[in-house]
Parts: sequence; structure tokens; C-alpha cells
Amino acid sequence: MTENIWRRLSGNRMFFPLACLFLVLIVNLLVTPDFFSIKIMSIDGDPHLYGRVVDILNRASELMILAVGMTIVVSCSAGTDISVGAVMAFSGAVSIWFLGFGVLGVDGKYSVFAYQIPYFAGILIALAVGALCGACNGFLVSKLKIQPMVATLILYTGGRGAAQLFAGGQIDRVEVPSYKWLGNFIPGIPVPTSVFLAAAVIIITALVLKFTALGMIIQSVGINNKASRLMGMRSSRVVFLAYMFCGLCAGIAGLIATSRIGAIDANNCGRNIELDAILAVALGGNSLAGGKFSLAGSIIGAITIQSLTTSLLAMNVTADQLPVYKAIVVIIIVALQSPELKRMVMNGRARLIPKNAGAK
Repeated sequence: MTENIWRRLSGNRMFFPLACLFLVLIVNLLVTPDFFSIKIMSIDGDPHLYGRVVDILNRASELMILAVGMTIVVSCSAGTDISVGAVMAFSGAVSIWFLGFGVLGVDGKYSVFAYQIPYFAGILIALAVGALCGACNGFLVSKLKIQPMVATLILYTGGRGAAQLFAGGQIDRVEVPSYKWLGNFIPGIPVPTSVFLAAAVIIITALVLKFTALGMIIQSVGINNKASRLMGMRSSRVVFLAYMFCGLCAGIAGLIATSRIGAIDANNCGRNIELDAILAVALGGNSLAGGKFSLAGSIIGAITIQSLTTSLLAMNVTADQLPVYKAIVVIIIVALQSPELKRMVMNGRARLIPKNAGAK
């Protein structure tokens, strides 16, 4: 009876992502007793929620948004978009350039003290730039049939350089207080704004995939592209829209990242976050070969990665040592989810237990 329950639980796609996240959180509880404590602190009269759990959700917001777009791309194209970090920097730089109306990098001016266009227009520009970059990737993959890794390598290489051009090779700052609301706190609201944005992207995407045929179409194209095309599905258009949506998610993440520090640092904005986004998809139990996907699994994977990072920092692991410890833990987590490892364990167990043991 117990074995049947275990098989049902372990057979669920969400079991191992949740188990890995639970394990990371339990280790935090044992090593850092106040890890789950949440406090309300007042800064300039505004209440703010503080605590490592809040910090995890806040810092994971960009990664969760990118994981949503990456999941769709992986599912329908069996490839990854490695340009999302550079697109984050590019969209953020273009947005700030337009908010300063081109005065950045000219005559030694590297700060915006007043918006030259409405802030909402700057947001739309960043989203448009992200979607346009995704459309470029989608055209190369869906129409020209270039391998996703190679197609997105173009923006991975050139996107950050383009961001430097718009930033004038400097760290351009926005001194308008409202610019920091998106990546920090809106006055009077104790929860970080980025958490609301990530939740909005996740909920809207999940609802669209659930209540329309889009989710089934994406999985069908990922499982068998040719068969989907013979069934009347425009597979190339689906792949194109998937990459465009991933670019849009990168634009949203770029807005959060630049707003968080109130500046555009083209060299460091979104650097290496594409690797974490791909890893979040894998940790969520999704196959990088395309096909069926679990959006919830990718979100849990993103939270697990950020929880691991926060945990190691709480254990006084330095920033230089962080990648080493993180890589070791990630290898263990990925190995535990490997179907081949499960098969090896089951075969080893069958050899150790005699065949007639159950008959006695």
C-alpha cells in the first residue's frame, strides 16, 4: 500500500520540483533559524515587508518571468533562447534613452532628472523593443530554419553592445523617484511591485494556455512539427510567436532590473540570467527536447534557484564562491530528477530483492 502511494506521488511531474524546493527550504530552516521570519519596517513613513522569503520572491521575479517565456520556447521549438539577458539590457537602455529623450551620453550628461516623454510611453517602448528582438529570433528560427542556439546567439552577442551604444558606454541613472517603483515598492504598498508583475505574467499566461487551444497547439508542434503542419497547424507561426513572447518577457524583466537600481548598467543587467532561466525549465521537470511542459514546474524551478542563491549568501558564502556551491547542488537536484537514474535505482533494487520474496 505504501509503495503504491509512493509510486503515485513520485510519478507526478510536480513531485521532484516541489521536493527539491522543500529540501532547500528545510536546510535553510536548520542552518538559519530566522530564515522564514518576515518583518514590517517603515521607511520614510511607508511600510515595507522585509525578510529572506520576501527577498527570494522579489529577486526571483525577473527569473520567473523569463522562465515563463523560456518554457514556451523550449516546448514548441526544442531549443532555447540564450539572448534574453542581452535583450533585458537592450530594452532597458532604449527605454531610459527615450525617457531622457536622447540627452544621455551627450555633453557629459548621464542622468535623467525629468521625463521627456510620459513614463508609461517608456514602458511601452521597452516592451516593444523586447517583442521586436523576440520577433527577430523567431524569424530566424521559424522561417530560415536556423538552429535556436545559433539564431539567438546573434542577439546574445550584439544585444549588450547595442545597449552600450544607447547608454553612451556609461551607467545612466534616472533620478525621478517614480522610476524605482516598478522594481522596488510603490508608496503605501508593503509588497514589492515586482512580485505583482511576475504574478500577473504567470496568471495571464496560464489562463490563456488553459482556456484556449494555444497550449495544446504549442505542445503538438513541439512533439511533432511535421505532423502538426499536416493537421493544418501553422507550426512556423507558432514558433515565431513563441520567441516573440519570450522577447516580450525579457522586456518586462529588463524594466524591473533597471528600475530596481534606477539605472541601466548594460554590462551587468541580466548577465548570465539566461542560464538560470534554462535551468529553471529543466528543474521544473520539463524536457529540453520540446513537447509537453509544466509552467508551474518552471516557476518552482525559478524559486528554487533563487532560494538556493539566497541560502548560500545567508550561510556567508562569498560571491566568488557562490557559483561553485550552486553548481554542486544543481547537479544533485538534476541527477535526482533524471529518468535514467530512477531506472538504475529500480533495477538495482530488483536485483537485491529476491523474486520470491513477495510470495512468502
